[in-house]
Amino acid sequence: MRTGPTNLSLKNLIIELNSLSRKEKIKIWERVADELSRASRQRREVNINRINRASKENETIVVPGKVLSEGELNHKVNVAAWKFSGKAKEKINKKGKAISIKELIKENPKGKRVRIIG
Repeated sequence: MRTGPTNLSLKNLIIELNSLSRKEKIKIWERVADELSRASRQRREVNINRINRASKENETIVVPGKVLSEGELNHKVNVAAWKFSGKAKEKINKKGKAISIKELIKENPKGKRVRIIG
């Protein structure tokens, strides 16, 4: 029997993403909510070097999971994720900006020019 996430703030984020995707018909938030609804062992873990390879200058990236600190960023990039390791957040903030998915929704509710990596 599948129960879904037990973390209350994660549940609330998924509900917010789903309501936003239904109201505004924005597919990216629906996809992020689906990814976050997975079991924790199946949730994405992405290293900084993968973000660096897959992103362009001044791009906004969403990681529906955790960002880990392996690698370096060569360009400015904004990264929104459910969780960051301590070192990953430091490394990203040197070149770009590390924010939560909830903050990204407030800054960019339409999801314009946002890409999912994971």
